[in-house]
Amino acid sequence: MTSHHDTPEAYAFDRFLRHDELVAWLEHLAGAHPALVAIERYGRSHEGRDLLVVTVTDASTGSHDTKPAHWVDASVHAVELTATVAACHLLQRLVDGFEAGDETIVRALRTRTFYVVPRVNPDGAEWALADPPRLRRSSVRPWPYPDAHRWPGHHVEDVDGDGRILQMRIADPNGAWTVHPDDLRLLVPIPPQGPTDGRPRYRVFSEGTVDDHDGFTVPVPHPPEGLDLNRNYPAGWSPTVRGSGDHPLSEPEIDALVRAIAARPNVCGVNAYHTYGGVLLRPSSTRPDSELPPLDVWVWQRLAEIGADCTGYPSHSVYEDFTWDRSDLMSGASDDWAYEHLGVYGWTTEFWDPVHAATGRRMPTHQWFLGPTDDDALAVLRWFDDRPTSDPRTVPFVDWYAFDHPQLGRVELGGWNRLHSWVNPPADHLRAEVTGHADFAIAQALASPRLEILRHDVEQLGADTWRVGVGIANTGWLPTTVTEHAAKLGLVRPVVAELSAGAGTEVLDGPTRRRFGQLQGASAAPFSRSGDGTPDRVSATWTVRAAADAQVTVSAEHPRAGRDVVVITLRQDPAGSGGA
Repeated sequence: MTSHHDTPEAYAFDRFLRHDELVAWLEHLAGAHPALVAIERYGRSHEGRDLLVVTVTDASTGSHDTKPAHWVDASVHAVELTATVAACHLLQRLVDGFEAGDETIVRALRTRTFYVVPRVNPDGAEWALADPPRLRRSSVRPWPYPDAHRWPGHHVEDVDGDGRILQMRIADPNGAWTVHPDDLRLLVPIPPQGPTDGRPRYRVFSEGTVDDHDGFTVPVPHPPEGLDLNRNYPAGWSPTVRGSGDHPLSEPEIDALVRAIAARPNVCGVNAYHTYGGVLLRPSSTRPDSELPPLDVWVWQRLAEIGADCTGYPSHSVYEDFTWDRSDLMSGASDDWAYEHLGVYGWTTEFWDPVHAATGRRMPTHQWFLGPTDDDALAVLRWFDDRPTSDPRTVPFVDWYAFDHPQLGRVELGGWNRLHSWVNPPADHLRAEVTGHADFAIAQALASPRLEILRHDVEQLGADTWRVGVGIANTGWLPTTVTEHAAKLGLVRPVVAELSAGAGTEVLDGPTRRRFGQLQGASAAPFSRSGDGTPDRVSATWTVRAAADAQVTVSAEHPRAGRDVVVITLRQDPAGSGGA
């Protein structure tokens, strides 16, 4: 599972890192690239582990907060370990590309910032990677009972102590599962009419123990496994959503994460890395596309085309395509919060589609609820048969073996090792699975708005009087508001330009600091085919009194589009400077 003999710098994105090793690798990366990479603690987890955000930008062209930024976080769910691999690969790709002179990456790091949280939920991941493993949906905090009371019934555990959690089957003539006719190892649901060919039937559980067994029933209590950090965000939070927590931001990991993003108003896009599904999911989780601004849906679709080119993953609206029961919505998630509260484009990347790996066909959008078809499950099993692993803890499927269960008596353990089959790809597949997603992150960053002063000039009006002018532009693809939703709700402050100078310089025609509204980006072009004018530009002028050859500084800034500065010498320049 995790090899501790490898040094941090040797990480090849082919295994899952324990917390200490992950921190060591990040520190080594930052130490090797101090002009590009910085690490900051933004909070602590429930069990007291550091929550880390890694900032990547070319410091020589400005500090991270003066540039538009893209945010990526990973592994809010404990078992979704591939997400951390992808986040680390993105970090490595950025520094390697910059050092190698990759034109796109150099441009991205000189003009944009990346904020990357490799592991939102270090406690849960550490439990999943432990020996023996303890699997939780997300947070390890006991909930809703803080005393961690174990209610009667089934509890997922490594009952035989072999370092993995498999399936557990019990022969039962009324069981809902039987064996696949073409492979007796594989369990499949019985058909509506029941099996008619004499195949055995089973009752199936995840490997675990049963507290207070009455000899007949086996309840499946959800707490404490039910707490879901990705239902604890403020947008759409509801106590009726399973695992949502005590209140919005009740969990330290999400409270800290939300505050970290909100403290960085230059964030123009948010992407949360998860598994599984092999799909790019976007908001809304609670509303159809018809209730969203059409322009925002259009932008998501354009970005999705880039995502498909980079990753091969299709894109879906959570509400439109992934919601099984629209009376029971999956609200309170990070991508909805990013869009609804911040007004930026949010994504949830679900890495790894084992059905696609085995068959070339994408999983149906409702497979999370219905499970795979019998044929798809068989294809996945046979695909794994052709990819043996030497580590018994990561074998995707284990032949059934007898076990004397302490409560249930004679059972069989085996079947799917879900952590290393359906939820995460095999080790030799990890790097290939995550590689294209770095390109998608870079493309999203480069689509962000970017404020630049493209022109500046001086006109002498008198012996000591000057008109100073600048031309400010949004040279990015997205508008400075990023989304139409943000524009309609007034979520983003406008462009501000300011002239400053030393003693002896006086501004004669108003305040030194001035507001200029929002600027369109190149994304508006398809909607202005008759001529788009200059909605991406604004001019600002000041009349000043100062001696010749004095200098003034003009800055232009926007919370999302960044900051640019020009120093202007007060002398007559007939040619001016800058373009039309």
